[in-house]
Formats: sequence, C-alpha cells, structure tokens
Amino acid sequence: MANPHSSTGKASSTVPGFFERLSSMLLREPEDRQQLMRLLQSAHQRNLLDADALSITEGALAASDVTAREVMVPRQLMEVVDVGDSLATVIAQVNRTAHSRFPVVDGSRDNVVGILLAKDLLRVRREDGFTLRDWLRPAVFIPEFKRLDGLLREFRVSRNHMAIVIDEYAGIAGLLTIEDVLEQIVGEIEDEYDFDEADGNIELDHSGLYRIKAQTTVADFNAAFGTTFSDDKCVSVGGLILRELGRVPLFNETVAIDGTEFQVLRADSRRIYTLLVAGPPDAGDPR
Repeated sequence: MANPHSSTGKASSTVPGFFERLSSMLLREPEDRQQLMRLLQSAHQRNLLDADALSITEGALAASDVTAREVMVPRQLMEVVDVGDSLATVIAQVNRTAHSRFPVVDGSRDNVVGILLAKDLLRVRREDGFTLRDWLRPAVFIPEFKRLDGLLREFRVSRNHMAIVIDEYAGIAGLLTIEDVLEQIVGEIEDEYDFDEADGNIELDHSGLYRIKAQTTVADFNAAFGTTFSDDKCVSVGGLILRELGRVPLFNETVAIDGTEFQVLRADSRRIYTLLVAGPPDAGDPR
C-alpha cells in the first residue's frame, strides 16, 4: 500500500496545501496593513483564498479599528427589565422581544445590577416568592472606546455574550453582544427569529404585528395594507423609509409615514432588513 504522505505522490507534489500557498505569499513580509491587504487580495485573485475567506480576514483586520461605541445598541434603545418586575412582566417582555439576554436595572438605566438569561426562567416553578435578583448573572462593563478585537478575546475567555458599554463619566452608553462583534467580522448573522430566504415578504409575527422585509415593493405593501404610498421615487418599503428619514434608522426606531408606523426590527449601519407594521384595522391576514 502506497504511503499517502510520501513526497513522491503525484497529488502532494502538484497541489500544495492551502497554508503552504498562503505562506509563500506572505514571505514577502508586508510592511503595513495596506500592503497586507493587497497581498490577500492578490491571493484571492490567484484562487489561493476564496471570497468568504478574504471577507472574513478583511473583517478581522478592520475590527481592530472599530470601537464598542460604533456598533453598540444605544442606551435609549436597550431592552431592559427592572429588578422589581414580577415574573409575569418579565416573561411577557421575553416573549415580546425574543431576546435571550437582558440588562437588569434598579430604578435607572444608569444602575445596571446584572444580566438576566431568558433560559434561566425555565427553572422558575411558580411566581410565589419569585425575586428577580436571585436569578441575575454578573454584568460586564467596558469603556465605549474599547476596540472589538480585544473585546472578542474577553468574550471568549470569560464566556460572556453581553457587555454593558459605559461612557467617560461611568454612565451607561449602551450594550454590545458577541453577535454584534462577530457580525463586524463575518457579516450579518441570521437566527431563528430572522426571515428565512424562502419566507414571504410579509409574515404575521408572534406579537400580532406583521414582519415586512425592507425589499418589499411599495406596490405590494399598498395592496396588502390598503395604503397609497407613491412608488415614483422609491421602489421598496426600505427605500421609502430611507427617503423619509434621510439616513438609516436605528434598531427599534419607529418611523411614521402618512399615519402608518414602521418599527425597525433589524438594521445595520448600511441598510434596513426587517420592519414591524400593524395590520389593517378591518382585515385579517394581509397576505
């Protein structure tokens, strides 16, 4: 039986491994990041790196220049629970937001006393004697100018998935999750609460509102909801909102246009993905 590791094997002599090929590119010892990026892009052009690997590498390098403040959920948009809330109130908020973690405050958003994991509530047997403080995990606080590459290392070592961002006066500026950091590196991460590619553009949400993909055409939206928005200048609902605001809206921001309120369910710094809209008052499923 031939030795698969033999240097005389045809495959091993003609098809060098990925790391060997990449190493040969990097032997030029780039002097700065711009030169390194040019080498990586050259490697992609020569089929030594595929597009996904190049994108992730570029994202990882860029993360060292991005701060927590640039990608955090701002303080005013944080979904928090109060340490004095009843079990029923907390469960209702978990169901409404579908989040897995919540900062817990004591009276003020500047007084974060811990983090609640929604899954911990599964172990609560009854409301009698329930004290939210007994179920809290320690909160991690980071300065707003902390870079994402260092934060990702801390998340990995500490096994925390959420950090509270503080400003220079020790006030709460916002929050950041490990998913926010990873999305800066690998791009948008969809979960079970995001639209599947096969789903329609308009779907009934568990909250009783309708989830609308931002790519939904204005004409289709008008037909479903009985509105009369013009599509002369904006083809999609997302474009309609961008034109109204003149900017990309923030997560959870509500935008009212001609009496219709759109709540932003998913958006990043460049585009809108998903919106929540109340259904027509005199109709069932608008689909």
